[in-house]
Amino acid sequence: MSRWKCGVEGCGGRFEDVESVIIHQTTDHERHECKVCGTIVPEGYFAIRHAFDEHTRAEFVRAYEADSTAVRIREDVKATVEEEANLNNVVQTLRKQGAL
Repeated sequence: MSRWKCGVEGCGGRFEDVESVIIHQTTDHERHECKVCGTIVPEGYFAIRHAFDEHTRAEFVRAYEADSTAVRIREDVKATVEEEANLNNVVQTLRKQGAL
């Protein structure tokens, strides 16, 4: 069984490595508009990273009507991806594909 699941609502995609998930989320899903600032970002990991690197947790909670559990889940996803993924390779691949 594949270790990594896409995580975008309604998508059942499963992948062998985290880099493939991020590339899939960026290329196969609609872009996400940040409810805090209106920036358009790729869905999935990049949307989570944008929310928590660019905004406070309080801004996220207010804009998305989220609770502390939703914040913790996304923080855990972000930390796990950043521990496991070679993000430089992901960005290089996405640039070559014209997705970034």
